[in-house]
Amino acid sequence: MTGFGFGGAPIGNLFSAISDGEAVEAVEAAWAAGIRYFDTAPHYGLGLSERRLGEALRAHPRDQYTLSTKVGRLLVPSSGGGCDKQGFDVPASYSRVWDFSRDGVRRSIEESLQRLGHDSVDIVLIHDPDDHWTEAVGEAYPALAELRDQGVVKAVGVGMNQWEMLAGFVKETDVDLIMLAGRYTLLDQSGAAELLPMCVERGVSVLAAGVFNSGLLATHDATGTYNYGPAPDALVERARRIAVVCERYGVTLPQAALAFPSRHPAVVSVIAGARSAAEVERNAALAASPVPDDLWTALIEESLIEGADRE
Repeated sequence: MTGFGFGGAPIGNLFSAISDGEAVEAVEAAWAAGIRYFDTAPHYGLGLSERRLGEALRAHPRDQYTLSTKVGRLLVPSSGGGCDKQGFDVPASYSRVWDFSRDGVRRSIEESLQRLGHDSVDIVLIHDPDDHWTEAVGEAYPALAELRDQGVVKAVGVGMNQWEMLAGFVKETDVDLIMLAGRYTLLDQSGAAELLPMCVERGVSVLAAGVFNSGLLATHDATGTYNYGPAPDALVERARRIAVVCERYGVTLPQAALAFPSRHPAVVSVIAGARSAAEVERNAALAASPVPDDLWTALIEESLIEGADRE
């Protein structure tokens, strides 16, 4: 797995549509940049991300990249019509049905493999079980652990936009990794105090996703969304103050946002979504650009990031 990964939500038409060709170009740009970890999910565009990612990756040797998808939402054909209501610009030809049961997990993986056009995935993550703890820990995790023991998948884990339940999985199960989205960033270090040290102690790898907090940290002028909604004024102001400090060290805000999570010893890869080859190339270049340690010291001294997250 590479230290910088490709997130597949944007090529599932997150927020707005792109063409199949643009999606393939984004994946090809990631490959050209040396990225060898690719993540997707049935949720992303009602399967569109899986189909597009699988098609693009079939041009490359299967043993040269790591592929992950997720379980927890089954896609059931729908005749409701209209457009998807969950942030993806796709027809509502399917409905998402929560299912963390053992049979649901196995069915989800089988259907994902069909959409991907692959015989296997390397990593399977339990996706957003916020309201389904009992079923997720009691059925989904054991089903995945069984598949891991059988060699069907190499690693299993959980991906969420909160840290508290992830900590519960790390305590109660033998997950290999977690995907922590938006909770270990320049603007939100809530996952740092309890979850990340626990992961280090237990040998659980962390995939840091949502490092731009959905957009606010993606540009140096800090004008995007925060956690997929309008950014609160106080966070916009804080992001801009961080950007001013970054300028003193010749660093841009998105460059710092990509570099920040990888400082922690628990984090093995930073995942960034991209909808075009240009976005991939920009992010890859930023990720490859060194950030001076003095920047982090300055941000801590100005109380713009917490100091407890240092290695």
